[in-house]
Amino acid sequence: MNSTSTQKRVVSRWALVLPVALLLQACAGTAPPADPAGAAARAKVQMPTGWRADAPAAESPLIDTGWWTAFQSPALERLVKEALGDSAELRIAYERIRQAEISLRQSGASRWPSVNASAGASRSRSSTAGVETTRESTNVGLSASYEVDLWGRVADSVRAGQASLRASQHDWQAARLSLLAGVAGQYFQWLGLSERVALAQANLERTERLLVIVESRLRNGVATPLEVSQQRSTLLSQRVSLLALQQQRTQSAAALALLLGRQPIGFTPEEYLSVSRDAATDFAALRVPELAPGLPMTLLTRRPDLAAAEAQLAAADANVDAARAALWPTASLSASTTLTSASLFSLADPTRGLSLGLSLAQSIFDGGRQRAQVQLSESQRVVLIENYGQAVRTAVKEVGDALGQAGYSQQQEDLQRELVAQAQASLRLAELRYREGSGDLMSLLDAQRSLFNAQDNLSVQRLARLQAVLDLYKALGGDWAAAPEV
Repeated sequence: MNSTSTQKRVVSRWALVLPVALLLQACAGTAPPADPAGAAARAKVQMPTGWRADAPAAESPLIDTGWWTAFQSPALERLVKEALGDSAELRIAYERIRQAEISLRQSGASRWPSVNASAGASRSRSSTAGVETTRESTNVGLSASYEVDLWGRVADSVRAGQASLRASQHDWQAARLSLLAGVAGQYFQWLGLSERVALAQANLERTERLLVIVESRLRNGVATPLEVSQQRSTLLSQRVSLLALQQQRTQSAAALALLLGRQPIGFTPEEYLSVSRDAATDFAALRVPELAPGLPMTLLTRRPDLAAAEAQLAAADANVDAARAALWPTASLSASTTLTSASLFSLADPTRGLSLGLSLAQSIFDGGRQRAQVQLSESQRVVLIENYGQAVRTAVKEVGDALGQAGYSQQQEDLQRELVAQAQASLRLAELRYREGSGDLMSLLDAQRSLFNAQDNLSVQRLARLQAVLDLYKALGGDWAAAPEV
């Protein structure tokens, strides 16, 4: 029987084996997971039917794309734009997306056959009984191998890679939300400290003017040296407090520079302000938006950290299935063809070779390594389910805390405004009485101190209210921007 007929018989047998193997692979690879971890995790989480009784109701959170524009601050919009372009945190998160996409390509490559080419040439000499013999040969080969995914192990690995890619995309969204909320919060803090510095400077100027009046009264024999000493002590104390506020404002500007990806030394947020360059004016002009939190169930689809946790659960499901499939035999197809010639660097009159093969392999004893891998994957899946449930409960708590703080801070700010108005009226009366000689210095100092404390506390309360709204934005998941394409 010649070689040509033999090759034909091999090919015909191979043609029968290949469709059967591919059919088995298709049936096994498309089987759905038996127990999705996401469904199991949701079943364990008891979501409340609503939020606080005094919270605004809505079927979905009223958060539009570009939520930071609701504060109506052009400076904040410029800061956010710069942060989105230059933040190191977002670049790191983007690279993690790239890594996940590359890992997915690596897993998907197992679905395709591997093809290798080889070529070589050799020349050798040998001598026998004084007769030299020269041997020359040239060969070219092409081989291909393919693992038939009978039990879906490769498909499960690809499914795990796809879920990991989704998780990294959600991580990017979470990093973006955290960055933008951090930029807004740090900018608000800098504005608040700037207003407090302006108030402290105005209070210092008022104290200096009063010191001039007290010294004049001392020269006229109306005031006492004790009153002058008390006023000077008050002046020095206010200067110390002003220095502390100025240092805090400098540190806040440096923290904002880090979020923007800029050098903290020499950074001045004043360049982002309006034409007036008045931080106190910009702080007072900030609009505090009102948010409707929606239903608690919407958190599962709005918060990127919860979406990332659910994607990790899907990856864990696929890893468990892949570990179980690894316990079954593996089937591989192989084919190779060669051309060999007895000439150096020439394929003249070559000898042809063709081989086809189907191999099955099953691990008989590995010390329990593969079964331990299955148990490890199942344990990791259980941990992720518990972490997911804890993350959901934490998210519900964060929304509830932010709602409570938003309502409380608004009431505090309203009451503090009334207190400032009363302190201003008291100071005017105390100054008038002191100038007319019917009032004492201690009453005037107390009225001055009360007004400054009331104004300073109002700035603190307004900042707390703005921060509460930011916390609510974060707790509700912010706006969902599409993850960047790799």
